[in-house]
Amino acid sequence: MKVIAIGTIIKPMSPEQRQQVMSKEVPDTLKHYLDGTLEQFWYRTDKPGVIFLMNVESVEKAKATIEALPLVTNGFAQYEFMSVGPLAPLGMLLQD
Repeated sequence: MKVIAIGTIIKPMSPEQRQQVMSKEVPDTLKHYLDGTLEQFWYRTDKPGVIFLMNVESVEKAKATIEALPLVTNGFAQYEFMSVGPLAPLGMLLQD
């Protein structure tokens, strides 16, 4: 199942907090990328945050994965989750 996780920074970080939290956030995120849970990721241009395309068994698994990341556990970020799939009406174009 594909899940999009849209993250928003909700609390600013001091330089010290940024160093402390991001030194854990980046390796944790990379581990999820390398194990295939995080398939793609982007930096948001509309406001501070990220968007992850996840490959997981359920939305609940996506939430558990993301909510364990340091930015979330330390109260600096929150995420919105939505499951996505292929655009079904495109199949009508293949009918004889």
